[in-house]
Amino acid sequence: MSAPQVIELPENLDMPAAAQLADAFAKRLGEPLAVDASRVTRLGASCVQVMLAAARTWKAEGDALSLQSPSARFLEDLNLLGLEPTTFLNGVIAP
Repeated sequence: MSAPQVIELPENLDMPAAAQLADAFAKRLGEPLAVDASRVTRLGASCVQVMLAAARTWKAEGDALSLQSPSARFLEDLNLLGLEPTTFLNGVIAP
């Protein structure tokens, strides 16, 4: 298995960043992928939706998707939106 491609998330994952993030995922379809969240200082719902859709796609295709070095703020904002890193990576929101 080859080493995963890496998407380095920007500091500010707000609504304007969602389209760029979707494009970044689309360009890497069919490849193992790592999402580096070490620089994130703000995580908005629109980018979480993009990442959940990507997680679902990677899971459905049987490709590896991992989360690398999530910043404390990334984890905090994810939690505020009702998600945990494992939930996020599975592409599902638990009831």
